[in-house]
Amino acid sequence: MIIDMHTHIFPEKIVANVIEKLSLTSRTKYFSDGTLKGLKSSMNAAQIDFSVILPVATTAKQVEKINSTAAALNEENFDDGIISFGCIHPDYTNYREELSRVKNYGLKGIKIHPVYQDINLDDVKFLRILDRAAELDLIVVTHAGLDIGFPGVVRCSPQMAKNVIDTLGEFKFVLAHMGGWKNWAEVLKILGGTKIFIDTSFSTGKIIPRSDFVWKEEDLKLLDAAQFMEFVKVFGAERILFGTDSPWTSARTSIEFIRNLPLDDADKDKILGLNAQRLMN
Repeated sequence: MIIDMHTHIFPEKIVANVIEKLSLTSRTKYFSDGTLKGLKSSMNAAQIDFSVILPVATTAKQVEKINSTAAALNEENFDDGIISFGCIHPDYTNYREELSRVKNYGLKGIKIHPVYQDINLDDVKFLRILDRAAELDLIVVTHAGLDIGFPGVVRCSPQMAKNVIDTLGEFKFVLAHMGGWKNWAEVLKILGGTKIFIDTSFSTGKIIPRSDFVWKEEDLKLLDAAQFMEFVKVFGAERILFGTDSPWTSARTSIEFIRNLPLDDADKDKILGLNAQRLMN
């Protein structure tokens, strides 16, 4: 079984404008059209069994509608392999009740994005949300490290993640982009002794740029196989989750990267799906 733990789709009314805007901001190519139909098509082509959609609330007022939409999406599309998480925003004041609603909807977890939401991960506004999510046994997935669209901005550093764990204890906590995009040396140094999960999204091989932008070749490099194996040594194959960040990477290329690693098949299967299956129960 292959489970993609990190995908995105956008509402039909705005998808064309949003995906083009994000592509221009990041100067990167997109590999599907950002729609639910496009995600399903990509899954079928790459033989992915389930995809987890991670919605992001950029304002507090979006939270309730996004969570209601996520619940409806699951009800209508689970048989097609679609699992949507919910969301929360650090400025949403009724977070305790809303997270209970997320739980009651049957959603497995929530996505937060400290960069888009403009609050550091270890700020009290996030700490109280994470504490409540842990109380409800919800998975929390956070963007971690730099964001390609916000050069130089880090609102979830490895040290901030460590501060969260030191304050709240261990819970079902997933740091996207191999624990912190392009903060990878710090991830290995600071987070190795924790029980966090990391996902592979937008972190392996190289960035595929738009044809209308010129990049320096060294800036396109992400983690190669040897560097990835350092994460396996530090975290264990059991704590690494496969993710594509669809529509921003090729699902087939992302899977091939894992398949070609110098690991035994059992560990590859853990990364590609068994770990996610276990985490989501």
